[in-house]
Amino acid sequence: MSSFHVLIAGGGIGGLCLAQGLKKAGISCALYEAAPGIVRTGYRLHMNATGGGALKECLPENLYELYMQTSRIAPRREVFVMLDSQCEEIGARPHLGPPNDPDCPHTAVDRRTLRQIMYTGLEDVVHFGRTVTGYEEDGDKVRLLFADGTSATGDVLVAADGLHSPVRRQRLPDIPTVDTGMRSVAARVPLTDDLVATLPEALFDGFVLASSADGVNFSLGAWQPRRPVAEAVADLAPDADIDHVEPYMMVHCGFTEGSPCLAGVPDLWSAGPEQLHSVMREAVRGWHPAVAELVERADPSTLAPMSVRRLEPADTWETGRVTFLGDAIHAMPPSFGSGANTALRDAASLAGALDRAVNGGGDLLREIAAYEQDMRAEVWPIFRASADPRSFEQADFLPNDVPVANR
Repeated sequence: MSSFHVLIAGGGIGGLCLAQGLKKAGISCALYEAAPGIVRTGYRLHMNATGGGALKECLPENLYELYMQTSRIAPRREVFVMLDSQCEEIGARPHLGPPNDPDCPHTAVDRRTLRQIMYTGLEDVVHFGRTVTGYEEDGDKVRLLFADGTSATGDVLVAADGLHSPVRRQRLPDIPTVDTGMRSVAARVPLTDDLVATLPEALFDGFVLASSADGVNFSLGAWQPRRPVAEAVADLAPDADIDHVEPYMMVHCGFTEGSPCLAGVPDLWSAGPEQLHSVMREAVRGWHPAVAELVERADPSTLAPMSVRRLEPADTWETGRVTFLGDAIHAMPPSFGSGANTALRDAASLAGALDRAVNGGGDLLREIAAYEQDMRAEVWPIFRASADPRSFEQADFLPNDVPVANR
C-alpha cells in the first residue's frame, strides 16, 4: 500500500491537522481548499486538553511548541464564567474536556495563527483556490471533483470542508442544516495597557458570557500570548510565514433575529462596519461601562456578522472510502467551546486509523468504521447537548462563594 493516497477536502483546523498527522505517519495526502490562502476571518479559539493533545500527536515537535508558546497565558481561573450585564458573577463551571496540564494548560489560540502554524511544512500538500463540488467512486478509488472541471484521485476522501460540505451533502443528503435563529456581530478589541487596567478581573477568566434580561449575550475572551508571536516564530520556525498578532479581546454580541438591536439595519449581511458597530453599541446600551468601552474600542476592520447554524446528529451511516471530520459531520453551536477541539480530536484519531491500515497491516474499511464509531461515542454527547439550550442552562455551575483556587 506504499502508493496509498488520501484526499482532504477543506483546509480549516481539522483538515490541516489531519494532513500534518498523515505526513508524520509517512502517508501521502493532498488537501484542497477553496480560499486563495489562509483567510483572516475568525478570531480566538478556546482550547482544551482534547484539542491540545491532538496537536501534540500530529504536529512536529517545534510546531507543537510554537502552538504552546503562542497560546494565551494561563488566566487566574481556567473556567467558563457567567456574568450579568453589570459584570456581576452569576456562576462559573469548568470547561468541558479531560484534566488540563496544571503547569502549562491549553487555553486559547488565535485561529489564523494556529492555521498558519499547521500549514507550515505542508506547502507541497495544500492546494488553494480549489472549490470542491462533489466526488465519484470507482472501485477502490475515489475521484474528487472541482468547480473548474478538473479532478484528483485517491484511495480515501476525507470531508473536512465544514457545515456546507458538498461531500457530506452527496454522501449523506438526509442530514439537515438547522438555523438556530441566533445572529451576532463579532470584533477584536486591541488590549492596550490603559484598557486592561480599567477592565474587571472577571473579563480575563477562561471564557466569559455576559447576558442581559432582554436576551442579548456578550461572549468575551482575551488572547494574550505567552510569548510575542514574532519572537516565538523566529526562535522555533524561522522559515514559517506566520503573521505577528498583538493581544486582543474577542467580543461577540449575540441576539435573536428580529432583535431591537437591529433597528435601522435591515440586512445584517450587507451592513458596513459603521452599521455593525452601531448594532453593538445599541446592544450594550445600559450595560457595565467596561463592556461599553470594549465595544467602543472595537477595531472597525474586524467587525463581522455571523449566524449560528448546526447539523442534526446522524445515528450511523455505512462506512466507505469517503469519511468525515469536524464541522462537516458534527457542526455545533459554540455553547461549550468544543467545535475546534472535537475537529482536532477527529483529525488525530483518523490519522491513527489510517496509519494502522497503511503501515500496520490493518483492514482499511474496518479501521475507518472504528474511527467513525469512536467519533460518535466521544463527540455525539457534546454535539447533542450543544443543540439543546436546556442542557446549557442546567449545567453545573459553581456557586459564587467557592474560593477562586478551588474553581
